[in-house]
Amino acid sequence: MKIKNFILYFTFILSLISFGSISQAGDYPDRPISVVVAYNPGGATDFQARLVTMMAAHPKKDYLGQPIVIINKPGAGGKVGWNWFASKARNDGYDLAAYNVPHFISQSIVFDDTKYNIDNLEPIANWGADPAVLIVGPDSPFNSVADLLKFAKANPGKVTFSGAGKFVGHHIAFLQFQKASGVKITYVPHTGGVPALAAVKGGQVMAGFNNLSDAYRSQKDIKILAIADLQREETFLPDVPTLKEEGVDVDNSSVNFRGIMAPKGTDPKIIEFLATKVPLMFADKKTLKQMKKGGSPMRIMNRAEVQAMWKERKKSLTKLLAGLKAE
Repeated sequence: MKIKNFILYFTFILSLISFGSISQAGDYPDRPISVVVAYNPGGATDFQARLVTMMAAHPKKDYLGQPIVIINKPGAGGKVGWNWFASKARNDGYDLAAYNVPHFISQSIVFDDTKYNIDNLEPIANWGADPAVLIVGPDSPFNSVADLLKFAKANPGKVTFSGAGKFVGHHIAFLQFQKASGVKITYVPHTGGVPALAAVKGGQVMAGFNNLSDAYRSQKDIKILAIADLQREETFLPDVPTLKEEGVDVDNSSVNFRGIMAPKGTDPKIIEFLATKVPLMFADKKTLKQMKKGGSPMRIMNRAEVQAMWKERKKSLTKLLAGLKAE
């Protein structure tokens, strides 16, 4: 009897634990959620991530009901933060991360030391799409793409470009630009968009590719020569031509898609909850207003749309990177 009673008691305790786990999942979230940003504070991804999540806990909005805390883990063009996220983040819904595409996808294709790829991360929703722009310092002798290319052709390898690391959007724009123009230029990778932009402002490099949103907020300190996209950015930089308009065949492969993702193994019910609520949070009127004020192009996409975009970008980037060599 004692053994039988013990078995019944043990079964009862297990049922309570199981019930408690289900109940806890049903109460999600019941505490703040962290979002890892793999870049420096103050950069475009950090700046935008803080804006698009600021309404998460608003008492009059049916979003998440808990605040989102941004955790910066910069380094190696995003590799440090994303490697940590893919290998050490909890899959309980309280550790999320901001993704950047093409960055994490191209790095997973090129590098052997990346622990992340589209198969071990769960997209939640996309908030924006930020094209790369070609910039020079305020005192630069270059006032057009033609000016820069003329000098570069006469001085092979002497023109230096900054960007936020290897095989991020800036680097892909650089590689396409170098290949399409036929000139020899030198790429100087930085830990993120902020130091890469500072290098252009301070004259440590002669030019650079950077985020449209960062460049937009720094227009007094730089000159923006062209945009790496298929069309002009009519809302923020209507007078800036595309590289194609300037005679350099660069497409939109470097456009920086940003959104929120979860680690693999996260409860499908939590994924479903986030995939429903997060796009609504991104589309909040106050958020849209602040993003526009900050020169940050919005492109809200749901989970299914992001999954399709990730797959398409992996396919196109694999083909693109096979024909481009890292400097």
